[in-house]
Amino acid sequence: MTHFKTLTGLALAATLAGGVAEARELRLAPAAPPAHPANGVMYQNFQEYLPEESDGRLTGTILGPEVVNLGQMKDALQSQIAEVGNLLPLYFPADFPNMALTGELSLLGTNSQATAAAVTEYTVNCEPCQKEMRDNGLVFLGSGASDLYEFMTTTPVRTAEEFEGLRLRSGGAPWGRLAEHFGAVPAQMSVFDQFEAVSQGVIDGTMASVADLISFRMVEVIEYVTYAPIGMYQSTSNFATSAQTWDSLSAEDRAAMVRAANRANTDFTHRWAAEMPAEAEEAAREAGIEFIEADPSLIEAINDFVATEPDTAARLAAENFGIEDGDARIAEFLALVDKWTVIAEEVDNDPVAMAERIQAEVWDTLDYETYGTGM
Repeated sequence: MTHFKTLTGLALAATLAGGVAEARELRLAPAAPPAHPANGVMYQNFQEYLPEESDGRLTGTILGPEVVNLGQMKDALQSQIAEVGNLLPLYFPADFPNMALTGELSLLGTNSQATAAAVTEYTVNCEPCQKEMRDNGLVFLGSGASDLYEFMTTTPVRTAEEFEGLRLRSGGAPWGRLAEHFGAVPAQMSVFDQFEAVSQGVIDGTMASVADLISFRMVEVIEYVTYAPIGMYQSTSNFATSAQTWDSLSAEDRAAMVRAANRANTDFTHRWAAEMPAEAEEAAREAGIEFIEADPSLIEAINDFVATEPDTAARLAAENFGIEDGDARIAEFLALVDKWTVIAEEVDNDPVAMAERIQAEVWDTLDYETYGTGM
């Protein structure tokens, strides 16, 4: 009884002194089902880290993809249906041309943690990227990356000639260019639509993460997986935050959000790039899917095409969006990829170690009174 009275007295004292502030609950939109690492790891870990990093001042509730999907994300954040969301700039290239520039180089990716860190550092320090985020009412809190993409098809593909005429789902312009180069027909569609499109014979396969075999049930409709060097999905704004929400937070809480996001970003990349491929391959082999090593001539042809992508990205940036210094920006980004590749290899791609390095070299250098505010 004495203990109860003591607690009651403390609670009353706190109330008389102004009370204890309730935690701010943020609406979080991963735009993916729980089986996908964007939801099951990235956003669920972020939800866990928010109160840890903010001493309980910030929490979050997750909205499912049936509430906000990838194509709706920009509008949902601007209208504050969601306050933090998984935004993919390649879905909105006209609104985010400077951010999408790194996405145009997606075929060059080889190390997922290094690429994600490079995109993060590049975007934080890219003034035009920051401006277009703010102009769209958003704030950038870091990136992640997928595992290496593969060809997943309903007919076997080993050589360049076997691509001719195939209808392949493309998750962005770089893979569309690759498909067309080899005589295939790219189909631009959401990752959510690829299962139905393959099952109904609308397309013959997809260029995507092998993890999609289990994230989006592609294991049920795909018959062949061809290993080939076709990059990774790297143009992401994993925790794009409504500027209205950001502006309402103290500098202390903004920094806490960043720490939580940074930890979740490297967790997400580790889950997608290091853990899920093995799980997906095991499920695929159990389902009778055949794994194919591409013919050396196809590998060489792909590498030759990929080598032209920096020049192509710079030309398209100038032609489509008036970005005249695309060459310099691309060189800057690729230098960051080299820098972070060395770091990632030093720490053996460990997600905790990568988060610590990114926090120290990128996020801890910022002033949270002004970052993301347009000041």
